[in-house]
Amino acid sequence: MAEITNEFLLERINQQFGESIRSSETPYDMLTLVIDPAKVEDIMEFLFKDNLLRFRFLTDVCGSHHPDIAGQELCVIYHLQSMENNIRLRLKAFVPVDSPEIPSVTSLYASANWMERETYDFYGIQFTGHPNLARILNVDEMDYFPLRKEYPLEDGTREDKADQYFGR
Repeated sequence: MAEITNEFLLERINQQFGESIRSSETPYDMLTLVIDPAKVEDIMEFLFKDNLLRFRFLTDVCGSHHPDIAGQELCVIYHLQSMENNIRLRLKAFVPVDSPEIPSVTSLYASANWMERETYDFYGIQFTGHPNLARILNVDEMDYFPLRKEYPLEDGTREDKADQYFGR
């Protein structure tokens, strides 16, 4: 079997979902695609079931918060691996903070269950179709999502944190 390159992978995905691919880049030699969040299930099902690509291992699902990108403040990041082809792929899907919904991929990858719950717990991203989307690491009573960049990193009232002590 021929080696699957990032270029071949991008072309194969573009053939099926060209209109759903918003951008692509290859940082650190890993193909990274920004995709339409409504097509997450379709794209991942194709990657999973394609007899040539065989992306059958979901390494990670996580989130990130980008408050400066209006209408795309929250991002869900998926890392997939094809063990047979020894190639990895990163998918990113941006959703608005006022409607943070994206389809769950637990029907394809059982491992997504825990990771989607964790991403919900820390960023508030709603994975529609998830079998049990509930907090998993934080207390149920928590009424905010701690990894969003909505809070200052330092307490401005603390005098031991004054700039003069840090050479600023």
